[in-house]
Amino acid sequence: MKKAYFKYILALLLFGSNGVVVSHIALVSYQIVFLRTVIGSFLLLAIFLLSKGKFTFLQHKRQFAFLTISGIAMGSSGLFLYEAYNQIGVGIASMAYYCGPVIVMVLSPLLFHERLTYPKVFGFLMVLCGILLVNGQAFQEGKTAWGLFCGGMSAVMYALMVIFNKKAKDITGMENSTLQLIISLLPVVIFCLVKQGLFIQIPSGAWIWILVLGVLNTGIGCYLYFSSIGKLPVQTVSIFGYLEPLTAVVSSAIFLQEKMNTLQICGAIMIIGGAIMGECFLTKKVKRKK
Repeated sequence: MKKAYFKYILALLLFGSNGVVVSHIALVSYQIVFLRTVIGSFLLLAIFLLSKGKFTFLQHKRQFAFLTISGIAMGSSGLFLYEAYNQIGVGIASMAYYCGPVIVMVLSPLLFHERLTYPKVFGFLMVLCGILLVNGQAFQEGKTAWGLFCGGMSAVMYALMVIFNKKAKDITGMENSTLQLIISLLPVVIFCLVKQGLFIQIPSGAWIWILVLGVLNTGIGCYLYFSSIGKLPVQTVSIFGYLEPLTAVVSSAIFLQEKMNTLQICGAIMIIGGAIMGECFLTKKVKRKK
C-alpha cells in the first residue's frame, strides 16, 4: 500500500507540472495532446515488450471493455481540458476538471460499496474550498459558454476514466497502463483527422519539451498512476488527486513567475490539510479495527 501511495503521489506531481512544460510548446492544444499520447504510448509499449510482459486482456473480455471505455474517456478528457485552457484559462479550467474526483466520491458508495465517513466528507469540503480560493479570481473574468462546457466535460470524462479503470481489476500494472494510453489515442486521432490531419509542423525549439511531456509526464506518469489507483480506495484517489492542481499552481508560481496571493496560499494549505485529514482519520480507524 505504501508503494502504491508513493507511485500515485509521484504521478500527480508529474501531471501537475504539465502546464509549465506545455508553456514552452508553441502548438495548438489538440496537437499537443496528440503528440504526448503517441510518445507516451510507444514508450509504455516498448517497456512492456522489452520486459517480456504478456497481454492477458483477451482472457478478461468484459474487463477489457471497461478499460476501453476508460481509455476513450482519458483521451476525451485531455482534449476537453486543453481546449478549456485556451478558452477560459488554466485556473478555472483546472477547477472545473477537478470536479471529477467529487463525482467519483459521490458515486463510490453505489459503484464500489465504499462507505462515506464524516472525516472523508469534511476533508473533501476543505479541499473544494481550497480549490475555490486558489482559482477564485478566475470567476471575476468573462468566460465563454463553450469553455465552461469543455471544463465540465473534462470533469465528467475524468470520473468515467477512474470508475471504469477500477472495474478492470484483473488487467493491472504495466499492461493496464499500456492499454489505457494506447486506447486513449482513438478519440485524439479522430479529432485531429477531422480538424487538420495528422501532419504537424513542430518548431525546432519545442522538441525537448515535447519529449519531456511525452516520455516523462505522460508515459512514466501514466504507468505510475494506473499501476497504483487500482490498489487504493476510490475516495483516497479522489482526495489526493487534488495534489495535481496544487502542484500546477505552485510550479507556475516558481517557474512561470505567476504570483500567489494570500487567498491562494490559504487555499493551498486547505487542499493539503483536507487530503491529510481524510487519510489520517481513515488510517486510525483501520488500525483500531485490527
